[in-house]
Amino acid sequence: MENIRLKKITAIWIIAVLLLFVAAITLGIIMRLNQADVMHLNPAKFYEDMTVHGLTMIGIWFVAGMAALNFIMERYVKTSYSANLIALIFTVIGVVMLWISAFVGQFHAGWTFLYPLPLRPLWDSWAIALFLFSIAVLGVGWLIWTISLMAALLRKYSISQVFAWQHLSNKNPEVETPPFVLISMISLIGVLTSLLAAVVLLILLFAEFYTHGSFTNDPLLMKNLTYYFGHTIANEMLYLGLAVIYELFAEISGRPKWKTTWYVTIAWNLTLFFVLGAFLHHMYMDFVQPESLQLIGQFASYLASLPSAAVTVFSIIVAVYRTKIKWSMPNLLFLIGTCGWIIGGVGALIDATISNNFVLHNTLWVPAHFHTYNAMGNVLFSLGFFCWFSTQFSAKEVVDRMRSLKIALLIIGGIGFLAAFYIAGADSIPRRYSNYPSELAAGKSYALLGAVSAMIYLIAIIMFFVNITKRCLKMLFTH
Repeated sequence: MENIRLKKITAIWIIAVLLLFVAAITLGIIMRLNQADVMHLNPAKFYEDMTVHGLTMIGIWFVAGMAALNFIMERYVKTSYSANLIALIFTVIGVVMLWISAFVGQFHAGWTFLYPLPLRPLWDSWAIALFLFSIAVLGVGWLIWTISLMAALLRKYSISQVFAWQHLSNKNPEVETPPFVLISMISLIGVLTSLLAAVVLLILLFAEFYTHGSFTNDPLLMKNLTYYFGHTIANEMLYLGLAVIYELFAEISGRPKWKTTWYVTIAWNLTLFFVLGAFLHHMYMDFVQPESLQLIGQFASYLASLPSAAVTVFSIIVAVYRTKIKWSMPNLLFLIGTCGWIIGGVGALIDATISNNFVLHNTLWVPAHFHTYNAMGNVLFSLGFFCWFSTQFSAKEVVDRMRSLKIALLIIGGIGFLAAFYIAGADSIPRRYSNYPSELAAGKSYALLGAVSAMIYLIAIIMFFVNITKRCLKMLFTH
């Protein structure tokens, strides 16, 4: 009974994520068409779309990773269905509140909601409160879910075992920690800290909002909290996807399951610390920030990606090199997604280098790198899980006759969409402009290329949506 309930709630998560993804991509295409001067939105409407697009994307791909993690974790420990359900209900409520605050209340401060912009009287007062409460509702639901999964792991594994420390000194320890368990715990700790930062941020914003400005916050503190939350949760949701790859890639390929080794243990334990300081590269232009923190941001940005990336890529190469593998859709998506993650990571490292950041800061290079490791990295990790999950409960083998077309559209659309961002960033086209002035006329051409490419990408996603949703709905109503 418990297993059936977990299957059904996971199927609901998948359908909801894909539905919102199609809607959020559509908003992104509208924004790029507006920048290309093909559509004509007033600036307020553009930024409403940007606010909803950004926060929805971050939210849905975080919960997609959590849903996959929760489902697979049941192989090792007993998870809480109640926490899973609470997170689902709170996510639905939070998203509805967010969309109402933007599209009805005209709140449009952007997904990073940089202080003091969200509290300015540029929109209805109730929209400010509703927006802040929407983030609070989402955060509470996700915090409960995160803590419940961490508690489930710690009920079975000791602290040293959950971090796989016994693998450092013993090749065959008495208790083996699967890579999935290690990476899950590392990721969940990062998620927990980012959500706690969001709690502090919201408390401070609520305090200023409800005292009508008699209490004011320190802008530098607020920006640090905002980017710690936003950057860290965006990185950790990638690692949730990597935990799934460590668990499923070999299994789907018909290969021996990956084991935790000393170098896997070291890499992921180091990642836990480095990723928590990487957000500081967003603060380079805040010159009042202590120089020591800027240096930490520089080194952490490099070191956060290297251990996990090196070990993951090495593991995948070993798994596929000179090996006969049945390349099913999930494994193709996992492999292409890993390439997207690495390319996006390289783009991030280029931007995180202080000398480069003087040129690339707040240009379209920034959305270029994070769209790369999301749209062509993390999204593909989750799509791989969705495809695998939706075919697990079919009585006969599922044959995807459109597989090559979907992959081709995904790659062609994704590359064109991202190239428009990268080239524009290198050409110093700024981000977040709703319309480009004559001095930045080249930005219109890049935006048009991005919009057309995003449409191709969207066609592929709709094809995935139809197939996966059909199978999930069948599973929901037949089990």
